[in-house]
Amino acid sequence: MRGIASACGSATVVNAIATGKGAAFAVDLRVRAEVELTDRAGEIVGRIADEPSESPRLIEVCARRVLEHLGLDRTYGAKISTTSEVPIAVGLSSSSAAANATILATFAALGEKPQPKVAVNLGIDAALEAGVTITGALDDAAASFFGGGVITDNFKRRVLKRFRVDPKLRVLIHVPPAKLHTARVDVERTKLLSKFVEAAHKQALGGDILGALTLNGLLYSCALGHDQDIALDALKMGALAAGLTGTGPAVVAIARPGDVGRVKRIWQKRPGRIVVTRPSIEGARMEVKS
Repeated sequence: MRGIASACGSATVVNAIATGKGAAFAVDLRVRAEVELTDRAGEIVGRIADEPSESPRLIEVCARRVLEHLGLDRTYGAKISTTSEVPIAVGLSSSSAAANATILATFAALGEKPQPKVAVNLGIDAALEAGVTITGALDDAAASFFGGGVITDNFKRRVLKRFRVDPKLRVLIHVPPAKLHTARVDVERTKLLSKFVEAAHKQALGGDILGALTLNGLLYSCALGHDQDIALDALKMGALAAGLTGTGPAVVAIARPGDVGRVKRIWQKRPGRIVVTRPSIEGARMEVKS
């Protein structure tokens, strides 16, 4: 039995690490997971096809938790493989997307369709167990699963508000050569700016998503030692908002289509690569069920 599913990456509006409250929106870059069930009960083997040096622990825990949830962990094992359009460990919720895709693909392999809340929570629990998140990342997970944007209280696992980023806009992502896994972040340093991050969260709740994204990005760039000029250059070239996404090191800018070229030109002077995509209103989906 085999199942295939995919889920979106997401970009940060407010990073929840400092306060436990966050906001994010889905972007049209997807992680695809394929799960094949085996008769080797308890034997679960994962592979990150694009980057085999990355740990597959998260996707393995996801498949195991679905089997446990359905009482089938003593019946089946699983082989999991993921491929990704989402750069790994740069702040674009690759872990949340991989978790959502693997959860759905495992259900699909079993011929089951989970309640969305159940699927999201299984993925969050798996991410916490695997040690790839600090807050549970409900903001990233919900944006990835449902599409659109969400404002959340991660510790209470509550979606406080949904929002929409105009899909006609473009999302530019500057991806530097380096990676930064969330587990390596100095959490205490981010908490020095918690009252300002809280202000960005209230700004987002009040409807100023673009302002909150820019403020949050500057705050976390300062706290984590990332270059703030990348975002400022994008703003100078006409971007509507720009800032660090997740804990970085990638920077996201939101721009009108006519300003994309100007932002790209100034970013091309820096090392790394530039990805151009758009906000996604579609979230996770099963692609094959058998």
